[in-house]
Amino acid sequence: MIQRPFWIQRIQNAWKKRSLVWLSGVRRVGKTTLARMINSAVFLNCDLPSVQRQLEDPEFFYDSLPQNAIVIFDEIHRLTDPSMVLKIATDAYPHLRVLATGSSTLTASRKFRDSLTGRKIQIHLPPVIWPECTEEFQVKDLNKRLIHGGLPEMLLSQQYDPDFYAEWIDSYYARDIQELFAIRNRMGFLQLFRLLMRQSGSLMDVTHLARLSGLTRPTVRAHLEAMEISHVLFCLPPFHGGGRREITRRPKCYAFDTGFVAFVNGWDTLREHERGILWEHLVLDVLRIHYPKEQLYYWRDKSRREIDFVFRKKKDTVDAIEAKFNPDAVNLKNFTAFRTLYPHGENYVISPMVKTGFRRRYGELEIQFRSLHEFHRQLMS
Repeated sequence: MIQRPFWIQRIQNAWKKRSLVWLSGVRRVGKTTLARMINSAVFLNCDLPSVQRQLEDPEFFYDSLPQNAIVIFDEIHRLTDPSMVLKIATDAYPHLRVLATGSSTLTASRKFRDSLTGRKIQIHLPPVIWPECTEEFQVKDLNKRLIHGGLPEMLLSQQYDPDFYAEWIDSYYARDIQELFAIRNRMGFLQLFRLLMRQSGSLMDVTHLARLSGLTRPTVRAHLEAMEISHVLFCLPPFHGGGRREITRRPKCYAFDTGFVAFVNGWDTLREHERGILWEHLVLDVLRIHYPKEQLYYWRDKSRREIDFVFRKKKDTVDAIEAKFNPDAVNLKNFTAFRTLYPHGENYVISPMVKTGFRRRYGELEIQFRSLHEFHRQLMS
């Protein structure tokens, strides 16, 4: 079994703050495998009828456990009243450490009558990040990670299998979307899903998506919300501070995994432009691990000058981060335009072609060039 020390440590650190950790991520991303790596835990597969019967009396179940037990509820939304089971654990048995897993955010299911606000820490498990690929998973071919994606089964597969992605999409609709959101228009939903995968990394236009998918604007918005909640879509808001030429409304939306972007677009080999688009996704995955969602943006103005990612450190301090497959392709005009409006903060270019980080000055502008591995370690420290 491939060990994942970074994620185990994150769970352990979360338990120091709260007794309940909610581990979410898309199906087959590796939640169950990760949970089974936690030593000496009581592991319960909530898909099993025997486990569901066992948890009909939560107090009796918790009373039977050792004093400082670790309890793992895998796919807990399968229970009739999962929030009650977790609330009893946090309120009446705070000495226990509990890990619950699910494909969506905790409040996605109508079964969760209580969002457990203040009782839990949420951890989102993305597809395998690039630093883990080369270190824990021993996958050093970046093109393979970009085309196969980061779901462990396909990442470790020697052969590219398009049927895997088609089957996953069908399963996602049947087991997540229908069950959690009761969306019945399968064709319309999946048409929108594929459109978003195809356009991943672009600015979202609800009217355009409605026209292409044949859905109404309110339906498109509802489906987009379902996709965000179930972790297949991540939308970055634009960063703006009063500049009259800044984009202020349209979010920039990214698919959850490069493998599905490549599959929907029919990319079995990559051109430079396509490689650059997919590299942005890998950089975003690492940023999302370390930065709160509320502090992460992109920036663009009406002259199409753009910064891929912006992180707000403080009120007047923002970091500008560009994901570039080729570091020589950095556009200094974008950084200069951004820093004219927002002079305080660090400038980064994250590239797979950088092996050892360095800084360069361009007049008054200073940019740090980093590999994603270095940047990940920097944010961990």
